[in-house]
Amino acid sequence: MADNENTANAAPAPADGRKRFKSEVAFPYADLESATDLAQTVVTKAGTSCELEELAVWMGQTVDGGTFRTRVGAARMFGLVETSAGRVTVTQLGRDVLDKSGVERAARVTAFLNVELFQALYDQNKGHPLPPLPAIERQIEGLGVSPKQKERARQTFNKSAIYAGFIDAASGRFIKPGVAGVKDERSEQRDDDRARNRNGSGDGGGSTDLNLDPLLIALLRKIPDTGKGWPASQRMRWFRTFAMNVSQIYDGDSEPVELKIELEKEAAN
Repeated sequence: MADNENTANAAPAPADGRKRFKSEVAFPYADLESATDLAQTVVTKAGTSCELEELAVWMGQTVDGGTFRTRVGAARMFGLVETSAGRVTVTQLGRDVLDKSGVERAARVTAFLNVELFQALYDQNKGHPLPPLPAIERQIEGLGVSPKQKERARQTFNKSAIYAGFIDAASGRFIKPGVAGVKDERSEQRDDDRARNRNGSGDGGGSTDLNLDPLLIALLRKIPDTGKGWPASQRMRWFRTFAMNVSQIYDGDSEPVELKIELEKEAAN
């Protein structure tokens, strides 16, 4: 299953020779709540992993159907599942989204911002009420979405933003929701295990008591294993997101810290 099967793919050129517009930015065709339901189905029926054919049956769909492929692709784009060799596996983030002990709010925020288009829209509109529908669709198109797909992208964006808590109920502003510093024993144990793995045996290699905000923990979990590699563009997006969250958690209103993180070639331009 291709990684960008949930983006608008280029179709064969029409007979009159006109070129079709291909979306340049990835976005899911299903919203975050739908993706969460898919992860929940896997966990409820199979624990953490199952065959794609099994999952399709449990969801009352067919494995080659467009609806099923759309939902699987969306769940993968949000970072809730991974697919390989005909199987689907719920990721750590996917398990956190389903966790009802307090970490699910932070996990939803991370999942929402995993989508390149949603992160870009957040950067453009954070702190302000979202513009009217025609204006937000113009923004979406300006970010590289095909004109024919901008309405679909706007719908999944709006639904996902509401589900993840990005629309402030009091002011109507588009802002990252506050996440209380709540951690259960399981998440603390996972953090300790990760710290021990990175520091060797855990003796003298630094503290394993990671008493961090759950949102930062969720972002740290997104760092790939050393042997898997990490493209520069993805690192830059992670650094910017992490810096933004650190500022939100630790900076006072009277002393905000602004960081500019960019690739050297970007700075040269």
